[in-house]
Amino acid sequence: MDSGTDEQPTRSDRLFTGGERPYDPEDLVMATGHDVTPERVEAARKLMEKEGLKVIERYLP
Repeated sequence: MDSGTDEQPTRSDRLFTGGERPYDPEDLVMATGHDVTPERVEAARKLMEKEGLKVIERYLP
């Protein structure tokens, strides 16, 4: 049985940090370690607008 075909993507498989492609508010929420909710996505969008795209760097190792 092939275990690779039925696996769901992990959080890290869905998280983009700007190196592969520009990240979006959902990525910023995930980088903070929180679950993605409409309220958190909106807050992340506003934070990105206010502080710029480098805001994600404070949450990355």
